Amino acid sequence: MTRRTKIVATIGPASETREVMGALVDAGMDVARFSLSHASLDDTLAKIARLREVAADRERHIGVLADLPGPKIRAAEVEGDGVLLAEGGTVELVTAANGERSTGSRIAVEDAPVHVLEAGDRVALGDGAIQLVVETAGERAVTRVATGGWIQGRPGVLLPPSRSMLSAPTPEDLRLLEGLVDAGVDAVAVSFVRSAADIDAARAVRPDAFLVAKIETAEAVEDLASIVATADGVMVARGDLGLRCAIEDVPHHQKRIIRTGVAFARPVITATQMLESMIRSPVPTRAEVSDIANAVFDGSSALMLSGETAIGHDPALAVATMARIALRAERDFDHEGWGQRVERLQTSSPEVPVAARVTGAVSAAAWRAAIEADLDAIIACTNTGATARAISRFRPRIPVIAATPSEVTARVLSMAWGITPIVTDRHGTTDDVVWFAVQAAVDAGLVRKDALVGVLVGSPIEPGPITDTLRLVRVS
Repeated sequence: MTRRTKIVATIGPASETREVMGALVDAGMDVARFSLSHASLDDTLAKIARLREVAADRERHIGVLADLPGPKIRAAEVEGDGVLLAEGGTVELVTAANGERSTGSRIAVEDAPVHVLEAGDRVALGDGAIQLVVETAGERAVTRVATGGWIQGRPGVLLPPSRSMLSAPTPEDLRLLEGLVDAGVDAVAVSFVRSAADIDAARAVRPDAFLVAKIETAEAVEDLASIVATADGVMVARGDLGLRCAIEDVPHHQKRIIRTGVAFARPVITATQMLESMIRSPVPTRAEVSDIANAVFDGSSALMLSGETAIGHDPALAVATMARIALRAERDFDHEGWGQRVERLQTSSPEVPVAARVTGAVSAAAWRAAIEADLDAIIACTNTGATARAISRFRPRIPVIAATPSEVTARVLSMAWGITPIVTDRHGTTDDVVWFAVQAAVDAGLVRKDALVGVLVGSPIEPGPITDTLRLVRVS
């Protein structure tokens, strides 16, 4: 049985070498994530080039997802190796001056004015574990440490939503987006999206970018359908979402985000703390195993590892462990029940354009044919990947093969559930397109002779991309 849920692994200090990248690919990594929050554009592009060479050596279509930093507020560099903020102590918050460092008694906040804070406000540091309560507001806000902890480097500073005036994408995000797309990066994640207008702003700069909306704010949850309809993919960024929403709401938001994303045929990545204990431990906790399994049952297209592969002691082991857990969960996935529910969600969404509805209807017919005709596989002939993602949203039990003439599309599909991409010629008539696709699937060992397959295809001479034909083909 082949694993259908894809794995995104973050590349960092522990996984930047050619050897470890190769080990990640061998362990089951489908997409490599590079965060621009902790590296320059030039450094990131050099690492991406290294990964491309590793993937080519293994003849694998490994996608590249670059994560824009977004309007995240950070503290100035903490002096020395870090400081301990003791519970019950007091700490001043000030707006950072040039060259200023943070200390155990004074946190210099970059990119945000401190005077907007009011008495009673809560400010979180780092991953949210450290909580400060403002007692005296002003140019220098005096806070009491409600929950202490160790800070080092440039920890994030989370202000109350009503006090933050930053918006995404930032001018720096747009500059990075230009460089990333010019370098051929497959997908770019836009951080701290609040509305569909944020995705539109990035799209206006690079219409050719594959944009993944990170859902990590309460505003994004409110505008979810519009954001998903506008973006090309979605990430459930549970870490920041848990800091900006009630923590008990996060599992429910996760399920809703996944359902909505899949209904719109968008790949959905579930992220944050999936195997965090494996940063240091060789085995996960039971709770983490259950978390991964439930993310699979929820219908996640891909699962993401962050610190586990970026700074963990054994990145390849973390990927292999996640792959094993996901594969086991897929054995109990309710494929037919899921497909029936998704079809209703798709039909009831007014944001879906007419061309996508036609493709959606034909892909729905392919899903039904897979059950009623007992198909061995579904082959989606696709230029952009949209047709393959349309059938993928039904989570069919049988293999889904994407036949595409584009190497870029093949890599982008590496984050979509259950899709195996193959690169093949596409020219001539519709009959030619079908023939080449089936032949390529047979040559790749993905379809056996005498198999009955469904082929989704559109006319190659039509000006607009639309898939309007389903053919059932007996492979001879």
